[in-house]
Amino acid sequence: MSLIGKEVAEFSVQSYHENAFKPVTKKDILGKWSIFFFYPADFTFICPTELADLASKYDEFKKAGCEVFGVSCDTHFVHKAWHDVSDTIKKVNYPLLADPTHALARDFQVLIEEAGLAERGTFIVNPDGKIVVYEVTAGNIGRDADELFRKLQAAQFVASHGDEVCPAKWTPGQKTLKPSLDLVGQI
Repeated sequence: MSLIGKEVAEFSVQSYHENAFKPVTKKDILGKWSIFFFYPADFTFICPTELADLASKYDEFKKAGCEVFGVSCDTHFVHKAWHDVSDTIKKVNYPLLADPTHALARDFQVLIEEAGLAERGTFIVNPDGKIVVYEVTAGNIGRDADELFRKLQAAQFVASHGDEVCPAKWTPGQKTLKPSLDLVGQI
């Protein structure tokens, strides 16, 4: 079953962000774009490369009106410990959400029940709290922050231009398409 259009359930979790523990709730995501970037676990191998890649684009996400949340089933204490000892994770300046009860991983349907870990799932959530883009990748394949940012830009464009759609590899400023009877068979 598709998760497109699914509204994120009510939640309240702890985060590690800006050298502090802070609560994050559904209320915090409403009214702006959000990325939920699930990863299996702290102190692993592919995860820090992905989190650092995302950190390198965090300012661009923020300028686009989007908050980024890294999410694993670890506690906020583990997030802090990882941040304190890893030069790579010290570069992460967006909130790391703790999901030890698996509430978020279950709601986004990325929980690996038998392992108690999250799949490598990426979700773009619109200001109404609804999923508009998602992708789940095998645990041994890292993701790309540039492509995620492009997808965010496309989602934001179509949200404000309902009669236009974005073709493959679309970036802002490029030509979009207006679906119509005249366009059928012409692409």
